[in-house]
Amino acid sequence: MEIYSIGFTQTTAESFFGRLKRSGVRRLLDVRRNTSSQLAGFAKDRDLPYFLRELVGAEYAHEPLLTPTEELFKAYKRQGAMPWAEYEERFIALMRERQIERRLDPGSFLTPTALLCSEATPELCHRRLSLEYLADHWDEVQIVHL
Repeated sequence: MEIYSIGFTQTTAESFFGRLKRSGVRRLLDVRRNTSSQLAGFAKDRDLPYFLRELVGAEYAHEPLLTPTEELFKAYKRQGAMPWAEYEERFIALMRERQIERRLDPGSFLTPTALLCSEATPELCHRRLSLEYLADHWDEVQIVHL
């Protein structure tokens, strides 16, 4: 099964929703800690369900199991407080502790699903770590970064 990954910063609404539509995504799984930030523009949680339904034909859901703790997130985002390698290690340990591979239903990902976060690219984003963790624990997961 393919599971997609997308970020909303450094892009236009046209490009963002176009990529989702062209890929066939039918469910956007928001993995952000703060889903209603003023900085989110078109990606605020109160607006996304409407845009997804009308422009893509997809549903919106928020999945806190795939978000970092506030403590971990703030430690990483504070300039120089935590290097990426340490953040990655601690986030993977958090997913292991949460047992996300057991608590999430792989069958729900048969509906074409994209994980959403703010980072423009997946290299330094927890959505990539989440998908790689699931791919290591579930059968036949292919990760597609949009």
